Amino acid sequence: MGPHEEAVMTKHGGLTWRVAVAILLGASVLLSAPALAARVEAADANPVAGLKDANVAFDITAGDAGRVLNILNTIDETRESFIKQGITPHFVLAFRGPATLLTQTDVSRLKPEERETASKVAAKLKELRGAAGIERLDQCSIAMRGQKVDKAQVNPDVTIVENGWITLVGYQAKGYAYIAP
Repeated sequence: MGPHEEAVMTKHGGLTWRVAVAILLGASVLLSAPALAARVEAADANPVAGLKDANVAFDITAGDAGRVLNILNTIDETRESFIKQGITPHFVLAFRGPATLLTQTDVSRLKPEERETASKVAAKLKELRGAAGIERLDQCSIAMRGQKVDKAQVNPDVTIVENGWITLVGYQAKGYAYIAP
């Protein structure tokens, strides 16, 4: 074999090696993709493995209707996810502070641009009130005083409690996780 043939073999041999490595890398990515996807889907299964119940008290204080609607939708999705995993949710939603205006029925007290979303919040509260795993929707009466909300204005799907902090402490003492979205 002459020097020219050796150079061609080395050049092509190197190229062949690179192509083979690229094919192997590509195949390994393709073959591992389903396993990686399964790991992503089951990623939250490990921390809740063995759980039969999920006790959570949500402390909702946001005053923006869009934000509260997003919080309620996320709580509902979380509730459904627990149920799909065979875990019984026990959720309490506690409303305080500016969120108080979104648990009352007088939409004239809201900014005009928030009224449509506030009606969606009211519909979501009604939906959640009847959903499996939702134990209570609580409205703090101290926050009602601060926001000047009359008891008669509070959404009928919401229970008025004397002091939202006391009820949250009670739920935490009973083993409920505390989440302030």
